[in-house]
Amino acid sequence: MKYLAAAVLSCAACAGNAQAQNDVYVCTDENGAKEYKNTGATKGCRKVDLPGLSVAPQPKRAAQSGTAASAGAATTPVNFPKVDAGTQKSRDSDRKLLLQQELNTEEKKLAGLKADFNNGEPERRGDERNYAKYQERVAGMKDDIARSERNIAALKRELANVR
Repeated sequence: MKYLAAAVLSCAACAGNAQAQNDVYVCTDENGAKEYKNTGATKGCRKVDLPGLSVAPQPKRAAQSGTAASAGAATTPVNFPKVDAGTQKSRDSDRKLLLQQELNTEEKKLAGLKADFNNGEPERRGDERNYAKYQERVAGMKDDIARSERNIAALKRELANVR
């Protein structure tokens, strides 16, 4: 019952200014069961004294300018290191090369997975005497193929974003 009282009191405190202004009554019936109400019209009710609710105003944000370039310049620290265009171009080309290599590797992996999958009917192995084990392996193969396809799609998106 203590938890119920604490829950009701905290809900009343969190409900906001409009709800915090209402009175809360605890009513006890002939069996001794307590019930919390917003009116004390029935027999056995007494008003609960709730502490006042204090609300802090939301801090105001700085006025934002209309252009994105000036907003980006305002958030960059003054002593932030800058990279010259040649170095950045070299880094971008290295990144593109690495992504292309990863994409080629993932495509080869997908081709191997699809070959093993054999259009949904992979060959049964000797340790799969139980058909449930075979189905479990086939489901795992489907998951691997789907994961590899998602990886390829993500790599292609990443390559499209490289400068």
